[in-house]
Amino acid sequence: MALVLSEDAQLVRDQALDFFREKSPILALRKLRDSADPTGFSRELWREMADLGWTGFLVSEDAGGSGFGMVGLGQVLEAAGRTLAASPLISTALIGASALDIAGTPAQKSAYLTSLLSGDTITALASEEGSHHNPAAVAATARPSADGWVLDGRKTFVLDGHVATLLIVSARTAAGITLFLVPAATQGVTITRRLMADSRNAALVTLANVHLPAGALLGTDGGGTALLDRLLDRARVGLAAEMLGSACEAFDRTVQYLKDRKQFGVPIGSFQALKHRAAVLFAEIEVTRSAVLAALTALDEGAADAAALASLAKAKANATLNLASSEGVQMHGGIGMTDEHEIGFFLKRSRVAEITFGSTGFHRDRYAALNGY
Repeated sequence: MALVLSEDAQLVRDQALDFFREKSPILALRKLRDSADPTGFSRELWREMADLGWTGFLVSEDAGGSGFGMVGLGQVLEAAGRTLAASPLISTALIGASALDIAGTPAQKSAYLTSLLSGDTITALASEEGSHHNPAAVAATARPSADGWVLDGRKTFVLDGHVATLLIVSARTAAGITLFLVPAATQGVTITRRLMADSRNAALVTLANVHLPAGALLGTDGGGTALLDRLLDRARVGLAAEMLGSACEAFDRTVQYLKDRKQFGVPIGSFQALKHRAAVLFAEIEVTRSAVLAALTALDEGAADAAALASLAKAKANATLNLASSEGVQMHGGIGMTDEHEIGFFLKRSRVAEITFGSTGFHRDRYAALNGY
């Protein structure tokens, strides 16, 4: 595994860092929250991301993308994590693009990929999140009809669900777990927005006697488990990359505060106890960076241990961002507890991101199982 980024990946990283710092600082998230914005992100900014080609990083060149891969998109997500930028990068540029590129039929790619790459189509994965991540516990059902399928079920915590134009739905058929492409405007689909603690988008999706054509099947009947695992592993590592960026930013802000804040006539960063805590956090961030890069690389290379490395990266990112955000608030003291100060936004994002696509406990257990324990 390469321990440093390629020149191309470094260029993408630098471009993304400049983009988010200039156009989507944390102030932008605060404005979205305080104005009760009905979309939850800037559509104009999303189109700029599409124009930069980020929506096509996981789409092959034959299908209109760049095929730059997970390492490239990971740099964009890490940069987005530094400013807590709200966007459909994970739901669409990562999950939606992957689903269509990996399993989409020529007709499905023709119908959706071009508009996804341009930023017009927004996708959302409606799997079984609930309060505990368990993608195999699919309660939604799909039964064959004369001309296709009929879906029924209920999906919670669907990321970007209320703004999605296309849903990727997991349902159980007689053959097993199966994925379907469901246009959000289909009769029988009801979507209700749910605001999360971190001010990000989520939704409750209800499917009631939803009739779909045969061409809505994504992949094969009963083949959804393997496909869903591939999509979720990409989502887990992508989110881990974003969380790494958030942890880095929380750490940088905290260190700067330790240098600026004075007590007894000296910077509080000169106190040994705070130095030790900062040093531990720095070490944890660097270990997380290695875990995330290893997982991104493994996914691009189709390595046999990619699933295990995905769980390793997500578990480590969960713990590190939890620590970075908690230490950030604590070392900022009383001001860190106020809404006026931005450090608290990292703690809120941490607590939601930790349980998205699997908690630390889920991924430690999965990692052990994948390694034969």
